[in-house]
Amino acid sequence: MSIVHQKDKRSGITYVYESQARWDKDKKQSRSIRRLIGRLDDQTGEVIQTDGRGRKGHELGTTAIPVKENRQEKRTSVVPRIEDRKFCGATCLFDSIGEQTGITADLRACFPDTYKMILSVAYYLILEDHNPLSRFGKWQRFHTHPYGEDIPSQRSSELFAGIREEQKMKFFRLQGVRRDREEYWAYDSTSLSSHSECLSQVRYGKNKDNEPLPQINLLLLFGEKSYLPFYYRKLAGNIPDVKTLQVLIRDLDILGYSKVKLVTDRGFYSTGNVNSLYKEHIKFLMAARTSLTFVKQVIEREGSRMRNWDHYCDKYDLYTYSETIAWNYSQKRPYKGDTVEEPRRMYLHLYYNPEKAVEDEREFNRHILCLKDELMTGKWLASHQSEYEKYFTIKETPVRGLQVLPRQEILDEAKKRYGYFVLLSNEVKEATIALELYRNRDVVEKAFDNIKERLNGKRLLVSSNAALEGKLFVEFIALIYLSYIKKHMQDKNLFKKYTLQGLLDELDVIECFMTPGKDPFIGEVLQKQQQIYLDMGVKNPVTAASLCV
Repeated sequence: MSIVHQKDKRSGITYVYESQARWDKDKKQSRSIRRLIGRLDDQTGEVIQTDGRGRKGHELGTTAIPVKENRQEKRTSVVPRIEDRKFCGATCLFDSIGEQTGITADLRACFPDTYKMILSVAYYLILEDHNPLSRFGKWQRFHTHPYGEDIPSQRSSELFAGIREEQKMKFFRLQGVRRDREEYWAYDSTSLSSHSECLSQVRYGKNKDNEPLPQINLLLLFGEKSYLPFYYRKLAGNIPDVKTLQVLIRDLDILGYSKVKLVTDRGFYSTGNVNSLYKEHIKFLMAARTSLTFVKQVIEREGSRMRNWDHYCDKYDLYTYSETIAWNYSQKRPYKGDTVEEPRRMYLHLYYNPEKAVEDEREFNRHILCLKDELMTGKWLASHQSEYEKYFTIKETPVRGLQVLPRQEILDEAKKRYGYFVLLSNEVKEATIALELYRNRDVVEKAFDNIKERLNGKRLLVSSNAALEGKLFVEFIALIYLSYIKKHMQDKNLFKKYTLQGLLDELDVIECFMTPGKDPFIGEVLQKQQQIYLDMGVKNPVTAASLCV
């Protein structure tokens, strides 16, 4: 049953009907039965009862309409009042996603008293990107959401501060069980800047956005097939990526994840990290630096031959080469007081991209010019000291002054590696498959963009560690919904028709009507809106209205 508005072109009056669909067995067609409720007041938006011949009655829900049953007796029936109407199309979509992915059930198990508030704040962050939480009250007056009431700033602060570490870990454990253990998990980090001096882990470090601000680092684990995140961890802003991998391995063991497969960029490469992955029997695909000795040897030996036609990959427009190498595995055994050293099988995948070679040379020349300018102007940077010594011979004499001479043999050595990049794996044997898996990790980069831009997480606008922990968790919940929607938009080619915001706006005009004593009912749903729900793989809200309250 739905409410239909129809405007009379002659009188300009908008009439309100109650429409109910039925199936005509004889004609085998869908028919609708309409019953006039009243007329719509253009000024107030309220429905005014009418007797069907244009004469006004009193306000809907307060006037009794006489209904003739026979000539001897009369009775009255009261037309129910529509007490409230709210937008529900987008939030119903989130409700269904929460049911399908298990987010709602897992949050209910971990946060039985506050899970509805967590969901409502997550919905708000998605639909009202860039708006502060102080505007939640205005938004909730016009939208259905799980909590159903206002969450003022003080209550949201209490919500964030009340999210405990053991609850989060339980949620990660429950979500991890729902993930495909055969897929690779992309692992990466980003930096979130902050002006606050009250946050204990805010430190100066390598800022991924090149901002001159202190930061914290955020690590994220993402499924490459599901496109859904299921674990994150924050840490001090001055901790480099390479130091985090062994802690991740420990966390995965605590969470009970087995048969793990990781994809990482070269910032996580180190001999110790690779040995730890072998030790824990974790499958991995990892980028590495071309300056590594064993990689340079392969480039010198195979670099020219791999540019032959039989090594060309037309799918990615580059040249590929693979070979099996022996990794020098070592493991210290404190309980025996010795070190185990043995070879382990590893697959090295080498790639050459001519366009990347040109870009690498251009960037390298610009970098060398910047280093030389710093030396000549006296603006030396401590972080560049090793590069000054590597690429230049620096002399200073009373007559000629400061002389900065490039070390040409070192520059020529770097040129040999322009356009090459390398991937290492203990499982993936084919270069093309390895490259495809590695490129899929850009899902993490897109997730970081969502956190920083859409979820307003680029700046840490909190003043306590507890509030920071809670806010990051709620933003992580919102990220799962965004990732689900984007994955289905890509699978169904919906980005040709909509932006992410455009798709949500298309659904956000659907209304839900609430009447005391009755179930809520949904207004008109257009065919293109029904198709969006179908493409998202969720229930049509007309048949799932109860999810919206």
